[in-house]
Amino acid sequence: MESTLTALAGQIAQLASVDAAQWERMRHEALTAQAPWKAEYGAYQSGGWWTTSLMNASGDAADVKIGDCAARPTELLERMPATAAYLADLGLNYMWVRLARLEGNAFLWEHRDYDELDEVERHRLHIPLHTNSSAFLVTGGTKVHMAGGRIWRLTPTYPHGVCNLLGPDRIHLIADVYADEAYQRLARRPSLHPAVAEALPAASRTALAERLETARTMARLGYTEAAERMLLRLFYAYALPEGAAYDLIAELHTSLGDLEAAARWTAAKSRLLALSA
Repeated sequence: MESTLTALAGQIAQLASVDAAQWERMRHEALTAQAPWKAEYGAYQSGGWWTTSLMNASGDAADVKIGDCAARPTELLERMPATAAYLADLGLNYMWVRLARLEGNAFLWEHRDYDELDEVERHRLHIPLHTNSSAFLVTGGTKVHMAGGRIWRLTPTYPHGVCNLLGPDRIHLIADVYADEAYQRLARRPSLHPAVAEALPAASRTALAERLETARTMARLGYTEAAERMLLRLFYAYALPEGAAYDLIAELHTSLGDLEAAARWTAAKSRLLALSA
């Protein structure tokens, strides 16, 4: 397990602790702010993933599609003084800062990020403000519960996905930052405690074949979307090869004679995982 955690630390790691009183103030602001929550990146999610911006290019909290910029505070951050003070104290070079809310029984499907952005060094920081034990991230065949009280670094160029199985809502402050001396000081001692990470079991060919047959039965009965989502959710239950859930959906449609749908899911795999053509 130790060697697994060492390898995984390049994908997700715990950085500095957050002062408990400061964390509670930020949590209260995130839970009570009248935020213009927006659904974006619909192809990446099951529904139930909402974001609102605290720092971005425009200063508009409803502007949530991230991109390279010299970020400035939005009107929402101006109504969240504890959060604004904390971000200022970190002294980082912010590209974009958001609140992200994931409802119960909601998923962000396996994907990579940053492919469409400029090729400069940047990092994604998470501060969990409201979470539960059924909310976890999967990366490197391991599920990680991102507990509160710490700054976490996620390297989103690795395939990853997020789920909140039971609720309540999971709310994270997410900051995309450019690498500089302030970031290097913050990230000088990355770690990953064994208690927060659990390796997922490998899926046997028999188990995957059984799930695929179940999906065929569902699709023949008219529940095609439910069948697709059942296969997508395998990413959160098993340590699968990259893109295997998308391949299973393409195989499902091929076996049913819907080659157009199979091609659509193959293209979705390439797009969401930023695979070269």
